[in-house]
Amino acid sequence: MRTLGGEQVEEAVAGAVALLRTATDRDWRATRAGRLDWDCRYTAEHVASDLIAYAGQLAGRATEAYVPFEITLDEGTGNEDVLQVIETTGALLAAAVRTTPREVRAFHPYPFRSADREGFAAMGITEVLLHTHDIAEGLGLSYEPPAERCADLLARLFPHVRPDADPWRTLLWATGRGDLPGRAPVTEWRWRNNLVVPAERLTLQGLTPAAATDLAAGGDGGFAWIDGGPYQGTRDAAGMLVKAYETGVHRPVWGVFVLVRREDGRAVGGIGFHGVPDEKGRVEIGYDLAEAARGNGYATEGLRALTEWALGREAVTSVRATTEPENTASQAVIARAGFVRITGDGAEDGDGGEDGGQFVYELRR
Repeated sequence: MRTLGGEQVEEAVAGAVALLRTATDRDWRATRAGRLDWDCRYTAEHVASDLIAYAGQLAGRATEAYVPFEITLDEGTGNEDVLQVIETTGALLAAAVRTTPREVRAFHPYPFRSADREGFAAMGITEVLLHTHDIAEGLGLSYEPPAERCADLLARLFPHVRPDADPWRTLLWATGRGDLPGRAPVTEWRWRNNLVVPAERLTLQGLTPAAATDLAAGGDGGFAWIDGGPYQGTRDAAGMLVKAYETGVHRPVWGVFVLVRREDGRAVGGIGFHGVPDEKGRVEIGYDLAEAARGNGYATEGLRALTEWALGREAVTSVRATTEPENTASQAVIARAGFVRITGDGAEDGDGGEDGGQFVYELRR
């Protein structure tokens, strides 16, 4: 799996600084940075501020707000000096990403108030790429980062955006910096770090299109799996997520989650929605566990947590789960989570429709 880590942060910073060093003799304060209201000098300082802020969040393990500090440049700092500051703050973010454990999440407001080390690396890289573009546009320089890196950033931070043949142009469009044929202009945007739903012994970690692509192809999706994991059902669900992403219909919060044990950071299974809530507010959940993780109540715990989260959404009136009549183990999990059977073997049909020979269970708000 292609990762976004310290090496990629350093790579983005090095490419940006190399280009901007060719124009340090220009008056950056008198030149507007692309479509921004900022001048090129302020934009460069902003990049350094973002990089050190992200490093501080990870290093300080901030969970409730931004660490209350900011970077201040000395009076008389020139353009070349600003680039040195960007190199330094980029190195600090790269070091923080490298030394932060995978399971650690720190505060970031958008959209779920936290991000992991890869999320902060991705945001830092994107800030560097986009603002280098802004400065380069203002100074009349040519700049285009590697397409592969842009595709990685889109799949990590913009899961709601349908990918295009030109990832760099798509990233620019998604952040209000350009146009794409057939797509309306973007006037407002935010990062989309993945949703994490806490449970007692587990965390349910939302799967990004980047991780899902790797899982569907036989990889680990960036997770440390228990022996025998992931189960095939998780890989199949990841493949469906990828198809939804590629066609522009993926809705991240109604996607797939990986069940990760708090005690050791090991992934034990997958759980997720079959789609967005229907017109009646019904949404269906499916799940599986690696065989070595079964018998510990993880499936029940994960099902309870995700069901509670779903029923807390205004658009949801009920959650459903479906199982084969012979799958008594799954039926026990669903029953322990509080679901009631509504179809199958003569059960009363509470507007359940055709069951196709399966047992359909439901939990209502």
